[in-house]
Amino acid sequence: MLLTAAGQVGVHEGRENGHWNNVQRYSDEVPGLRWSQGQAWCATFVSWVALRAGCATLFPRTASCATGVAWFRERRRFREYPAVGAQVFYGPGGSEHTGVVERYDGTHIYTIEGNTNVNGSSEGDGVYRRVRERKSSRVYGYGYPDYPGGIDSADPSWPPPAPLPHPDGLEPFPGAEWFRTAPRSPVVTAMGRRLVAEGVAVYEEGPGPQWTDADRRSYANFQRKIGYRGGDADGWPGPVSWTKLRVPRT
Repeated sequence: MLLTAAGQVGVHEGRENGHWNNVQRYSDEVPGLRWSQGQAWCATFVSWVALRAGCATLFPRTASCATGVAWFRERRRFREYPAVGAQVFYGPGGSEHTGVVERYDGTHIYTIEGNTNVNGSSEGDGVYRRVRERKSSRVYGYGYPDYPGGIDSADPSWPPPAPLPHPDGLEPFPGAEWFRTAPRSPVVTAMGRRLVAEGVAVYEEGPGPQWTDADRRSYANFQRKIGYRGGDADGWPGPVSWTKLRVPRT
């Protein structure tokens, strides 16, 4: 989903008589939404991305932001916390604008949005990456698609991602929120041993089964080793870095 959305960054709508005109490819390429050509197209863009990414049943197919909010609410998958791959809605009732959350941190969401511009307008000229404050009054909420592998959410009450089977003998990713509970598990020991093998560990003793700050600092070193920068190397395991660490099944 996110790769498909990212591939559209930089695409612009048409121009007519020196003005942007809301004419774009997405309305014509989503079955049932051709009628929306020439109108605000942020929700249509999300529908197009979902269709192209093979996630059409996980998102509302609509040109209306308000309809999108209602669709997620009906499925009890509308939350106030961001999540990776979620659909974010803006404005009163979520009716003004929408996009897809690429990632988040403690203060901001990083999104890909259609029909916006460099200023973050709800009526723009193309597909852009935007950075917005999580606590902004403009952010209404988030629709959580029911991804087969779960969703990485900032919501402490949201269930962690379901473990994915690994036929190659590797430990499935336990879920991002699992590590934030300071778990005590053989999985933590196995992870620590792999960090030692990668030459990034900072343990004075161990590694052991209890998740500690030394585990997090060691994991942050591993994230930097594989190319993460800045706040992305925060020491909290995610599914991509976990797969690259290749922790053996315990």
